[in-house]
Amino acid sequence: MSCNSDTERAAASASQSLSSPLLTPQDHQSAGAPAAEVAETPVFDSSSSIVTNSEDNPSPPSTELEIPIVWPPDGKLSLNWIRNLMSVFDWASRNLEPTQLPDVFPVEVFDSLVLCASKILHKEPNCVAIDNLGSESTVVVVGDLHGQLHDLLFLLHDAGFPSENRFFVFNGDYVDRGAWGLESFLILLAWKVFFPRSVYLLRGNHESKYCTSVYGFEKEVVTKYSDRGKHVYRKCLGCFEGLPLASIIGKHVYTAHGGIFRHMPATPKRSKGKKNRKIAFNSEPSSLSIGSFEELNKARRSVLDPPWEGSNLIPGDVLWSDPSMTPGLSPNKERGIGLLWGPDCTDNFLKKFQLKLIIRSHEGPDAREKRPGLGGMDEGYTIDHIVESGKLITLFSAPDYPQFQGTEERYRNKGAYIVLGPPNFDTPVFHSFEAITPRPKANAFYNFEEVIDSDEELDLASMVTSP
Repeated sequence: MSCNSDTERAAASASQSLSSPLLTPQDHQSAGAPAAEVAETPVFDSSSSIVTNSEDNPSPPSTELEIPIVWPPDGKLSLNWIRNLMSVFDWASRNLEPTQLPDVFPVEVFDSLVLCASKILHKEPNCVAIDNLGSESTVVVVGDLHGQLHDLLFLLHDAGFPSENRFFVFNGDYVDRGAWGLESFLILLAWKVFFPRSVYLLRGNHESKYCTSVYGFEKEVVTKYSDRGKHVYRKCLGCFEGLPLASIIGKHVYTAHGGIFRHMPATPKRSKGKKNRKIAFNSEPSSLSIGSFEELNKARRSVLDPPWEGSNLIPGDVLWSDPSMTPGLSPNKERGIGLLWGPDCTDNFLKKFQLKLIIRSHEGPDAREKRPGLGGMDEGYTIDHIVESGKLITLFSAPDYPQFQGTEERYRNKGAYIVLGPPNFDTPVFHSFEAITPRPKANAFYNFEEVIDSDEELDLASMVTSP
């Protein structure tokens, strides 16, 4: 089995010229808006999807679909293969029971895709540098998706598919809460394999063993693949461990799921013998300061659950931290892991590394209603800090979130993505969009009426820790 090579993807630059069996959108690409404005979003008619909802008489698959999905004999994905994958998942979500997913996406194909993607991901550094940008390049930054498959499909069509000049940075939280986390993640892995230097998948806090066991992804996978479910879930966890933690876009934009991270001071303490040298780490609040990118790239990301104590705290900081309007850097007591940082820290971080913009995600409308002083998530993004050196933005790409809500009144938030363009790739253009409705009927894979909406008050004692 082989995976795609860079030279064999060159022809895919013309991807937008091919017709799509998935959606027949207006091939809309929102016009670039000034930096301070929001690009106008078209009304998307969900009836333009490949099939319509039908409870009693499922529609047969389109003759254009190739079912079941077959792994290419030469192991090299094509644009048509990915288009067909997206179309099949869309059709299956509307017409098949979850337990029938292996009929259209066999576990053998899953294994091949995850193996190819994992080989690429595990070779990437903790902080990927996206610097192969040209005068015709654009970079699309995407926030939390949370298994909302149909909104992801719309986003990809609205922004335009990845290509040699259209880069994508996904900021994590692909799974949990929504009913199609597995399908969403697999689509992104396919794009990563096809365009490894144009598509970047960062890790979110939900790409972990603990969160997926609480918020539905584990049960989703086991339900869909039944006796092979544990195998599929383990493979997904292994792939999660390979996801990079952060990115630098161009020279001036830092993206990560949660945010900034601490310096880990090491004080060597010699014991009687030289061989047994112990390193004492001081992580008391009084000693907290901003870390370096050298420290970030040396952190060990290959853990099922980023630890909240010990010597490997940087992954937890990057995935779990939150901004605050209170100055200073302090432990994130609300979540029990990561940091809280104020506008002064944003300014210091930007200035220290000669950056102009931080784009993070991690907080949807449920979390933001509990955060006094910070904006809501009605439009899918907020500008949290405006400081001398630049800005801090929170980006959330799952509209009408969460899919399953324990209260009668829904948030009905929009989702959003950001487009960065030449010459400096540091001026964000916001594209907000509504949820695709009606969503196919589905059952939740977690007890959403009892499980808290936001990721607060976690049972940290049950999380797997690694030194």
